[in-house]
Amino acid sequence: MTVMNKGKATTQAPQFPFLAHPKPRPGQLEMIQDSIKALEQGGFHLAAAPTGIGKTAASLAAALHVASLQPQRKTVFFLTSRQTQHRIVVDTVRKINEQRKGMAPIRLVDMVGQAGMCVQEFAKESSVVFSLMCSQARKSRSCRPWITSAPGLKERILEAPLHVDELVSLTRTHTVNGEVTQACPWKVAREAVNGADVFVGDYNHLFDEGVRESSLKAMDLSLEDIIVVVDEAHNLPDRIRLTLEKRLTQTMIRNTFAELEEYVGTLQQSLTMPGGETLQPTYDLAHWAFEVIQTSRKSFADFFSRLRSSLVGDKEECEVEVSSLLNVFHRACDEVDGIVGQKNLNESPIAPQHRVDPAVRIHQLRDILASVDVDMDAGDDGNPMEPNAHRVAQILDCLIRFGSTTAMTMVYDTKGKDGRITTHLLDPGLVSKPVITGSYGAILMSGTLYPPTMYANILSLPASKTTAVAYPSPFAAMRRPVLVASDVTTKYTERTPQNTELIRQHIQSLIDTTPGNVAVFAPSYALLNSIVSETDFRGVRMMVEDRNWTKQDLDQVVETLLEEKKAGRKILLAGVFNARLSEGVDYHSGALDAVACIGIPNSPPSVLSSALKTYAEERFGRNLAWKYTVSQPAINSILQAMGRPIRSIGDRALIVLLDRRVTERTYTSCFPDDLRMNEAATPESTGHFARRFFKKIHPDSTLE
Repeated sequence: MTVMNKGKATTQAPQFPFLAHPKPRPGQLEMIQDSIKALEQGGFHLAAAPTGIGKTAASLAAALHVASLQPQRKTVFFLTSRQTQHRIVVDTVRKINEQRKGMAPIRLVDMVGQAGMCVQEFAKESSVVFSLMCSQARKSRSCRPWITSAPGLKERILEAPLHVDELVSLTRTHTVNGEVTQACPWKVAREAVNGADVFVGDYNHLFDEGVRESSLKAMDLSLEDIIVVVDEAHNLPDRIRLTLEKRLTQTMIRNTFAELEEYVGTLQQSLTMPGGETLQPTYDLAHWAFEVIQTSRKSFADFFSRLRSSLVGDKEECEVEVSSLLNVFHRACDEVDGIVGQKNLNESPIAPQHRVDPAVRIHQLRDILASVDVDMDAGDDGNPMEPNAHRVAQILDCLIRFGSTTAMTMVYDTKGKDGRITTHLLDPGLVSKPVITGSYGAILMSGTLYPPTMYANILSLPASKTTAVAYPSPFAAMRRPVLVASDVTTKYTERTPQNTELIRQHIQSLIDTTPGNVAVFAPSYALLNSIVSETDFRGVRMMVEDRNWTKQDLDQVVETLLEEKKAGRKILLAGVFNARLSEGVDYHSGALDAVACIGIPNSPPSVLSSALKTYAEERFGRNLAWKYTVSQPAINSILQAMGRPIRSIGDRALIVLLDRRVTERTYTSCFPDDLRMNEAATPESTGHFARRFFKKIHPDSTLE
């Protein structure tokens, strides 16, 4: 693996035919060149690219340049975990086309989730109700937009880059033979991708196996003809893990039994219809699965009861052996197949020609459960678009794919009526490696993809084809200084009333000397409430993040900040690391002037964190394991929060870290090399530093 820490570019910037502006920004030239070099060799480039470098434009300039040189068409998949980033990508491609006057324009398709593009009235319903109604409407062919053909609509979508809302509006006004023809925007957009140069969508289009198979088939694309760009790539490992986080409860087993009973009954009726004899093998297999689940119900009740009984003291969770869960299914199969108990092979309801070896019958059970087709009612356990049988099939699929390795662990906890078992994939590289290496090439980038070598290792990218570069921030240290309060900490053993009061005084000093709004982030809602929410800070209006905030609430945050600042008033915005205020909001136009980060967001001890650390030790060794699973993720959460007020090259902001532990060697090695820390030994020192900074440094629109 090639690893570099880049300095400032000194070479003359060449002309790039797919750059969104006349010349590259500082640092952007190097990122373009490094990305092109990697892609030309069919490789993968990881870029820790801070805000202001113009990483969206850089990645598109490189990916489109390489795609244009290939004899066979390549499509750029720009994948992001945030819908707000979609608009930035579309606007960037529009600017590219403006620069390419007289040349073929770049064609783009922008997509979000199906509900977000639906034109039916039920799109306004909750996600659960929407999934149910959409599924039923498509199945019954009562959704007219879904079944309507709209000739020429694909070409209109590709004429010029459209934001997804503009694409949806276009489908409402598309005419065929003089009449408006309403087609499903999601379906038409997906089918238009095979004619686009750039597709903008969510991670799951490639990194969720089921979605990838259906998406690429509908788009008529092959993975090897895709150049992948992953934005906010620091989120990719956790998104992959989350995709394979499946939960099993006794209620799911009960509901699966009911669904199989209905499914078998439907098949039995179909057997009596003309030509129904062709369904006999399907009926036999479904009846066998029904018997297996019926037989397993008591065993599952006993299994969950034993897990709960194994917890001692105040423990609320424990690890579950994969083999012990699979054995519940195997014993049920044995009994149904007559291998144990009172049944014998001749009494087995499954025909002899359909009996399979025990080594592969779990695969058979998975496939049968995945094929169950029943009508679901709103309010049923889980997502009504997806029968419980399908969810159990997904769990079996996880165990089949990863259960024989140390990369999968399962955890039982006491939440819910009878507790639940959750699958956890410890190694996201098992999913990311075949996708990324199977593509034509990839660029993975983020402002907090630090260190990029760590993410290359976690995602299992081959060293021989991977480059990893940490680019310097284009912001001079004077425009975003970092101040560490050396007299406070959130270390549990030192959380005294005096320490808490000092933290509050540092925040008050920051408020008093900052001309605009201040954001405060803490490791947990409990700590945030104890330090910030219970305090009446002078000179500000409080806005405290709530778990129940809707998307509309979040959309209003920045507008409120800007309105209050314009009126000469201040807001203290309080949130939590890794939550929506610290990652999912774009504080543009100088909405924030300062950020205070309270503590270090280390994950609390748990069965999962212990398993993750043990697995990382096996893969990377003890020293890297601690960094990869504990210290670096915590510091990256702080870095993400630190970057909130700096959204463009002309911004300026002061960062205050309210925990002296960040200066310890364990953590200092996790910060970027070009970050310099200043010390404040008292709240008064924080105020003096802030006053000097804001007096000397002002926002500079000439740097945009």
